[in-house]
Amino acid sequence: MRRILSILLENEPGALSRIVGLFSQRAYNIDSLTVGTTADKTLSRITITTQGDDRIVEQITKQVNKLVDVLKVIDLTDMQHIERELLLVKVYARDEVTRAAINRVAEVFQASIIDMGKQSYLLQMVSSAERLESFLDLLRHESDIIELVRSGAVGIGRGDKALKG
Repeated sequence: MRRILSILLENEPGALSRIVGLFSQRAYNIDSLTVGTTADKTLSRITITTQGDDRIVEQITKQVNKLVDVLKVIDLTDMQHIERELLLVKVYARDEVTRAAINRVAEVFQASIIDMGKQSYLLQMVSSAERLESFLDLLRHESDIIELVRSGAVGIGRGDKALKG
């Protein structure tokens, strides 16, 4: 099962390395990892997506919580949360028919065309991982993908409760 963990930690050199090392030492795979400072510049938030059942995620959470720089770990998977990922994708747009088809797909998915070349479009979309996959599937039917990059998931719990920072 796909899991999304949100980790609040002190913004110190080596903190990210220790967390990634913990995953590596225990042979847990990281599907995506994003990190950035919070409203408090002394703190960072790491969002990690991984695969595992409840037992594995509980083990991961306990081990991460033991690290000295870590203040709090939350498994967002089982709570109400908002999750988003950024996608940038460059596709061939050689002729008017292909350009029109790409425009239709972009419009339906609320993606933005952020750059145009003589034979290519660069599109941007922010959404859930599932919706990004649907978008890419349709794009592949309309054109060839030249290049794509994804940010990895970021997530935040809904409502008044907060992972402070």
